[in-house]
Amino acid sequence: MSDERLLERLRELKRQRNAVVLAHNYQRGEVQDAADFTGDSLGLSQEAAKTTADVILFCGVHFMAETAAIICPGKTVLIPDPNAGCPMANMVTPRELAAMKAKHPDAVVVTYVNSSAAIKAMSDICCTSANAVKVVATIPPGREVLFVPDQSLGDYVAKQLGRPLILWPGYCPTHHHILARDVQALKAEHPDALFICHPECTGDVVALADKVASTSGMVKWCKETPAKTIIVGTEIGLLHRLRKDSPGKTFLEVSPLADCPNMKLNTLEKMVWALEDMEYRVTVPPEVAGLARRAIEKMLEIT
Repeated sequence: MSDERLLERLRELKRQRNAVVLAHNYQRGEVQDAADFTGDSLGLSQEAAKTTADVILFCGVHFMAETAAIICPGKTVLIPDPNAGCPMANMVTPRELAAMKAKHPDAVVVTYVNSSAAIKAMSDICCTSANAVKVVATIPPGREVLFVPDQSLGDYVAKQLGRPLILWPGYCPTHHHILARDVQALKAEHPDALFICHPECTGDVVALADKVASTSGMVKWCKETPAKTIIVGTEIGLLHRLRKDSPGKTFLEVSPLADCPNMKLNTLEKMVWALEDMEYRVTVPPEVAGLARRAIEKMLEIT
């Protein structure tokens, strides 16, 4: 079936199911184009919270669909491919986190939304890359903070606030494929270019940036900057959005290796199949969802 036919069928199914399609900025270009809303984790969480649709088709990875299911307990949340997971989210388990909390019983647990519902349920508050600095800033300076699971984002937050954090040794493999030497080489080739990167990048890459931002922050900054050539340090799916929003500018990827295979598992065909068969449904046990919702809602109140 052609993309045109698939899109026509998708629109028909959305009407039948009263469904809304949310897509993360790292999805395939055609998936982003088919979505009702595209954005980062925070923006999509906010859209999920206010939608009047009965069905949410979440084109992202599993933890994102879990977050939508937690925020919207009365709605059906589907993911096109159940194998779309997150390596960083898998780098912390409830048993490991319980052991760390026992070592630091007075610490406030701040958990990046790139984590499972079970980990969110064990946390005091969640954050995204867009609001991590703001969230941690609300915690009294005398309190220990355990930042889970992204050590790179946690390191960035610690440096921004000038306070020590206990960093979980997790990371995003895709963002760690972005290397400082590759950024420096591109800067040498394009001396007028500015470099923007995501705080999931390693500290030496972040130190080279003219701007550090979440994906939604990157979209906004790239629209507003007078720079005509921009080096982009994040998952390469974002370049589709950037080029659509700012067609008069040149966007350069740092490395073709910064391509998340899990994000790219979702396709137009799988989106259609998901709404036809109402699969694959993402659910969270009520006892886990209640605790996780508390941590997410604390974050949304601050935002």
